[in-house]
Amino acid sequence: MDALVAQWGLLLGDPFEPGGNCSWVAPATDALGRDLVLKVTWVHEESMHEAEGLAVAGDGAVGIHAYEHVDEATVAMLLDRCRPGAELRGRPEPERDTVIADLLRRVWATPLAGGHPFRPLSDLAEQWTTRAEVLLADDPQRVDPMIARDGFAQFRELAGTGPSPVLLWTDLHAGNVLSDTHRPWTMIDPKPYVGDPHYDVLQHLINCPERLIADPIGLIARIAGLTDLDPERIREWLLARSVVEVAANMSPWQDFAGFWSALSRGATLTAR
Repeated sequence: MDALVAQWGLLLGDPFEPGGNCSWVAPATDALGRDLVLKVTWVHEESMHEAEGLAVAGDGAVGIHAYEHVDEATVAMLLDRCRPGAELRGRPEPERDTVIADLLRRVWATPLAGGHPFRPLSDLAEQWTTRAEVLLADDPQRVDPMIARDGFAQFRELAGTGPSPVLLWTDLHAGNVLSDTHRPWTMIDPKPYVGDPHYDVLQHLINCPERLIADPIGLIARIAGLTDLDPERIREWLLARSVVEVAANMSPWQDFAGFWSALSRGATLTAR
């Protein structure tokens, strides 16, 4: 790593604490005096192509000046530093809805050149459902077998169908949006895939658990209206993903049967 710091002409500060689970991040200044961040991350299944995603995402994403795959398991990225860097999750949830919707629309508008490295959403669906099926086999009482079967099948089917594929962030929630002097809010930490934009709103929905549990249909309609998406397709996606989340024991829904029932009743939806 010393060679890369020298190559990029960086003066490093003390790493940010607490650090992340999969990365080492420190403030840096280059020879031009730019306020930067050096991020060295472990390349795992979800984080593949993070640097490439930032390189093409454009307006709304944190700026990336350089990146290098140090080895098969490690990538270093030289990023703009977000200041003041406060997380969007410190703001009221209705404001978060608007910001997240605007940022996602910017991601989806990113042109996808031929030969891009990003995986199809169907790959993610296959990974998640396969893992959930294995975990559910150890505790089959978590989800009714018929609901599990239908939910897994729907997750896979939705991932392979839908509108023309776009670049997806897949993990855009209020903790991955920071305040910045360059623009009001900046996206960080993409987990890029290519596929149906309706999938991309799910992470934000799940990160608003109280509103989602209290009125899933109303929240879906609000987000659909802000993103110009089909609320019915968002509902179908959320039904499928909720099964995967519960089966893998990662669910925010303590009363899954009640949540499933409330979500299932929204057979017809219109955006608000």
